[in-house]
Formats: sequence, C-alpha cells, structure tokens
Amino acid sequence: MVKLVFAIRRRKELSEKEFHEYWLTRHGPLVRSFAEAMRASRYVQSHAISEDIGTAFRKARGMKDTYDGVAEVWWESLEVMTAIGGNAQGLEAARALMQDEAKFIDFENSAMFITEEQEIFNRTK
Repeated sequence: MVKLVFAIRRRKELSEKEFHEYWLTRHGPLVRSFAEAMRASRYVQSHAISEDIGTAFRKARGMKDTYDGVAEVWWESLEVMTAIGGNAQGLEAARALMQDEAKFIDFENSAMFITEEQEIFNRTK
C-alpha cells in the first residue's frame, strides 16, 4: 500500500470550527463519491484538536505551529495510484477535489507527499 499524506492548514478567513465542519461534512463525502474513479482503498481525516498538548513537544524541537489536520488516501500500489492520470473519471475526480480543497485549504502553507508505511509495531490488533 502507498498513501498520499496531506498536512493541511486552513484558509485564514475560516475559524477552526468552520474549517473542520466543512472538511468533514462537505469535502469528506465528495472524496467518498470519487473513491471508485480514483481507485482509492481508504481515506482518513485526522483533525487537530484545539486543546493542543503538543505545544511543548514542538517548542522543544524548534518546530513550526501545528497543522489543522492530516488527510491520508491509500492505494494498493504506486501503479494503481498513478493510473488516475490515464482515465477520464480519475482526472475529473482530481480536478473536482482540488477545486473544493481551494475553498478551505491554504495550499501555500500546507504540504503533500507520498509514503509507504514501514510498520514498527501495532498494538491495536
């Protein structure tokens, strides 16, 4: 499995509440509606909580302020993920999602990268 990880900061004109509500109730269902066209296996939103206890951890490491959340989209392989560009439905899904993201995400201050997990331990199983 590979996944696209999107570390997100909200647009400045949106409150935390407005951002999280839009992301969960509007964008989430839109992503779900395109899952098949994108051949995505899984989509998860991780919303930062306003009572951020991570401040001390970030300060000790000299890190910047936290993101407002992280989105993760999983695919079976890099080949499956990149196949989106070769099909009209996948391209339309990508365009529609990016247009919607522009409504609530500060692209310039967000980050996106592709990962492959290396599980060290999993005590949830």
